[in-house]
Amino acid sequence: MKAILIGFMGSGKTTVGRLLAQQTGTEHADLDELIVASAGCAITDIFANQGEAYFRRLEQQTLRRALTTPGILSTGGGTPTMPANAAILTASPVPVILLAASDATILQRVTGDASRPLVNDLDTTALLDLKHRRAPLYEAAADLVIQTDALTPQQIVTTIQDWLAQPAQQVARA
Repeated sequence: MKAILIGFMGSGKTTVGRLLAQQTGTEHADLDELIVASAGCAITDIFANQGEAYFRRLEQQTLRRALTTPGILSTGGGTPTMPANAAILTASPVPVILLAASDATILQRVTGDASRPLVNDLDTTALLDLKHRRAPLYEAAADLVIQTDALTPQQIVTTIQDWLAQPAQQVARA
């Protein structure tokens, strides 16, 4: 892996991950898509039929496998909030980049998206409470934090590429 993207749902991980992979000539992997391929069913079905605990175990196994492959990895919104996953991410030599977005931006992007189990289960207040509870966990796992609200996907990719090109990346805020 060249980079791992983390952040709350709707922060742009998949969009930016695909563009970054394209522009760096590597593969893009979306952890949620890898989980779906492994399970043979949609994430909403995994949550409904086996529950979140089963999903999180499958997510951890899939994360470990994904880190052994080349490219850019976009994680699910809950991935770094699980202690075992956070340990995997922070122990990995691969840079972890947090894409952060405001409450308004997140709500604009995820409202009405039936493919997101938590959007279906939580009202707006509960969804934003979840985002705020997860924020410190994201930040603890991140080597770089990018506030994305005022940036296009291309600007975010350029910021990441510039940071990755530095001789020694340090924890940074962009």
